[in-house]
Amino acid sequence: MLKVTKPICCSDCQEFVSDDGDTHLQSTKERDKFTNARKGLHVFFDKMFHRRDIPYSNSLTSYEKSTLESIRNWETVKGKRALLCGVTYDKQKYKLKGTNYDVINIRELLISRFGFPSSSIHILAEMDSHPHPTKRNIQEALKWLVRDNQPGDSLVFYFSGHGVWKPDFFDDELDGFNESICPVDFRTVGIIVDNEINDTIVRPLKNGVKLHAIIDACHSGTILDLTNIYSTKENHWLDNRSPSGVYKGTSGGHAISISGCEDNQLAAETSAFSESGKQMEGAMTYSFRKAIVEEPGVTYAGLLASMHKNILEANAKGFSLRGLFHRERLQEPLLSSSDVFDVNESFVL
Repeated sequence: MLKVTKPICCSDCQEFVSDDGDTHLQSTKERDKFTNARKGLHVFFDKMFHRRDIPYSNSLTSYEKSTLESIRNWETVKGKRALLCGVTYDKQKYKLKGTNYDVINIRELLISRFGFPSSSIHILAEMDSHPHPTKRNIQEALKWLVRDNQPGDSLVFYFSGHGVWKPDFFDDELDGFNESICPVDFRTVGIIVDNEINDTIVRPLKNGVKLHAIIDACHSGTILDLTNIYSTKENHWLDNRSPSGVYKGTSGGHAISISGCEDNQLAAETSAFSESGKQMEGAMTYSFRKAIVEEPGVTYAGLLASMHKNILEANAKGFSLRGLFHRERLQEPLLSSSDVFDVNESFVL
């Protein structure tokens, strides 16, 4: 997500930066130069995000090992369960201020509106009472979410944090980029790419299981690599299958993703919706909660329309929620799915 208290660019989500973190490639010409130059591009991006593949077995402290073990031992509750991740990137230059607030509100929504047992909701956040959203912890928690899933299960994955693009070199993406989420330690151990998220929580879904992913992050439109995208402009489903022909579907279940923006757009963090004008929160998360609370039984189409309306109202207050690549366009929530279904169905978790 992006703070929008001032119309400035986030060096990690909005712009491509050089390895020294100072030289910003701000012009379209410069950006296209790196986007289109295939030779050695993966090396450039690896340096750009300061990522290293650190062997897991030898790089964990005793505390990190015990935390991972506790996540592996989370009880797999039949029925409804949810994983909520909020990343503030505390003490880093790209810190977000509203993600913990977002996570707490989504938890309350799941309990009060959808009847999720509190014991079936697990949170990864930079709060003392919860495991931190490190790459390893998120990866392990995602495995827990779909472990032993059975017909009738309703699963929820929520993420509030930064998201980035990474070039795709295997003809796996229609736009040539993989979408990724950034754990709190992404600078040292790397991002989590959409391919991995699909393999972990989409492919294992059995017949009769439904997964909802709610992603409030930049470049998150197809973060689950689902095969269908709903176009609110054309009012029908678009084909998002991988050009390479790799299967991205489920094992019979149904996966639905609601994202804060399109793949080439930016999500936003703002105080526009706060009564005090000070509390930062994800624009997409606020709009999602507002639609659910004010319109019981809202359909998927109604949900998207309501969320977009809230963004328009925020802009009317003078808070810009626009992205770097489409400055003339408002942030638009995106719906994607592993199956084609009637968007006039009621939104039910």
